[in-house]
Amino acid sequence: MDLKFFKKSIPTLAIMGVFSVIMIYAIYTLLTPEKKLPVFNPADVNPRLVDESLVHIRSNHKVSDFQLINQNGDTITQANYEGKIYVADFFFTRCLTICPVMTTNMGVLQETFKNDDDVMFLSHSVTPVIDSVSVLRAYANVKGVIDSKWNITTGSKKHIYKLARKSYFAVLDEGDGGLQDFVHTENFVLVDKKKQIRGFYDGTDLKDIERLTADIRILQAESN
Repeated sequence: MDLKFFKKSIPTLAIMGVFSVIMIYAIYTLLTPEKKLPVFNPADVNPRLVDESLVHIRSNHKVSDFQLINQNGDTITQANYEGKIYVADFFFTRCLTICPVMTTNMGVLQETFKNDDDVMFLSHSVTPVIDSVSVLRAYANVKGVIDSKWNITTGSKKHIYKLARKSYFAVLDEGDGGLQDFVHTENFVLVDKKKQIRGFYDGTDLKDIERLTADIRILQAESN
């Protein structure tokens, strides 16, 4: 081959190579749909998890307003989670079965998103009479809770149990939040910046924690 012809062909070949890469990427992007998380409304959830008064609702479900007290004695409301993606769960400090594993895994998530202002965490005590502010403060210290990222809360039992059943759909059993009522669930619930539920995860399962981590990143991309 003529050396001069070869030298002249190099820029053309380079341009063709770059163009081919761009075309392949464009075709791949078009053929690979972007993953999106579902928005869960009462009608989309296992009916056993949903209060009978809500099972017919197919759109516009959002986590209702709440008023709780955290490990520092501060009042925590929706305002503290405005514009945030967050993970909610239900636990109690004296639990010796699933709760320690759940708290450890929530800590893993906290570490992953430690420097990410988009993401927060919210734990609700299901034994709020026992889990006073001082008890929660000691628990938070032991578990390495970052106060600006993760609120561990107490409050009215009826209010917390209503949130579990009618907002987060976190529990299978029915109840009225009375003295004999008790909630015990491993569910982590993912909530987006619009207060919508976007996923349910087993807080004791590391594979589900990995899935939850990936889904948080999907929500971040969606919101951006």
